[in-house]
Amino acid sequence: MRFSFTPEQEEFRSSLRRALEARSPTKEVRRLMATDEGFDREAWRKLNQELGLTAIHIPEAYGGQGFGYAELGIVLEEMGRAVVCAPFFSTAVLASAAILNGGSEEQKKALLPSLADGSKTATLAFSEDGGSNDAAEVATTATPSGATWRLDGTKSFVLDGHTADLVVVLARRPGSRGEEGLSFFTVDGNSAGLERRRLKTMDETRKLARLQFNSVEARLLGEAERAAEPFAKTMQQVLICLANEMVGGADRLREDALAYVKMRMQFGRSIASFQTTKNKAADMLVDVELAKSAAYYAAAALDEGDRGSELVQRHDDRSTIDLESGVHWERLTTHNDRDVQFLFTMYPPGSESAPPDALVRHNDDSCGHVERAPPPDPSARQGTPAAEVTQPQVRWATDAADGAAGRRNPLPSAGRRA
Repeated sequence: MRFSFTPEQEEFRSSLRRALEARSPTKEVRRLMATDEGFDREAWRKLNQELGLTAIHIPEAYGGQGFGYAELGIVLEEMGRAVVCAPFFSTAVLASAAILNGGSEEQKKALLPSLADGSKTATLAFSEDGGSNDAAEVATTATPSGATWRLDGTKSFVLDGHTADLVVVLARRPGSRGEEGLSFFTVDGNSAGLERRRLKTMDETRKLARLQFNSVEARLLGEAERAAEPFAKTMQQVLICLANEMVGGADRLREDALAYVKMRMQFGRSIASFQTTKNKAADMLVDVELAKSAAYYAAAALDEGDRGSELVQRHDDRSTIDLESGVHWERLTTHNDRDVQFLFTMYPPGSESAPPDALVRHNDDSCGHVERAPPPDPSARQGTPAAEVTQPQVRWATDAADGAAGRRNPLPSAGRRA
């Protein structure tokens, strides 16, 4: 992994941002929020025909483009930034991940091409009325019925569930408990016995639905009673994708807030010049950059098969983020009414108490300006400061640190709302 994006990825981000800004202005977002569907099907098809976004993470063998979570994270971050009203997350992340993780080779070839080209939308139904993501709490049952199955139960908070053409459902064998007896099933959105009702939610840019299954015909996806592990893997991927989308929205809000305080005048001068405002702006910058770094690293870890993606936790009021793979971010201090410092540390895998392999400090004034500095010195010794960072996104580690940690140079090769 590397702690920077490639020039190709940066160009992809720039092009995508321009395209989404043109397609998703505030007026269009508000119009779609007021509709029952929550998106424009014709615009959705056109978006996929021109940009092929839904196909980006689907392997080429199934009609996709075959890129990794890095590129998918970029798409999600830019969609979160533009608040795009479309069934992208439900189709390209939730349903696609479940099919890729749980389906057979034949099922992937049959189901994924129509999702990749945007001709069909899909979603994953896993939460019950209580809203839990815990597989052990699944109550919807599946009973064999000849070559197919019959589903009975309720799924709630299903993203785009009222409009999806295909629904992937997590259900269990009657009488089973815990993670035993769980299976994935596919259901046509217009199946007999399936009642779909849109829920009233606070965030109308993202529609949720309640699905009632009354002996609905379904087809088994993958192996019977073997869905616990694929579901856990799917949820890990989904949460990391959601984190990347959310940092896009967070960064846009930070930029809008900063633009406003620079424009707003009080007592004859911009309120951006007031120290309290500077402190708040600095806090926002640090929080957003910490969130970006964790989301990017987690997406990169998925691409690399790194266990670092399995644990991304946010702690105390100093915005500390720990990754199981040995990465630690911590906000250090705000001082001199200007500077914010935060620390990036790489520990040898499996050792949280070992001395840091590299320390990277980031100094930034409270209104978002970054002082440029030389790149990290590859000869930096273990346990000593490596260098001043050259950009607000703190994603660098020295070659010396990588060698001491016994691992390749860590990227996010990639990377909405709360």
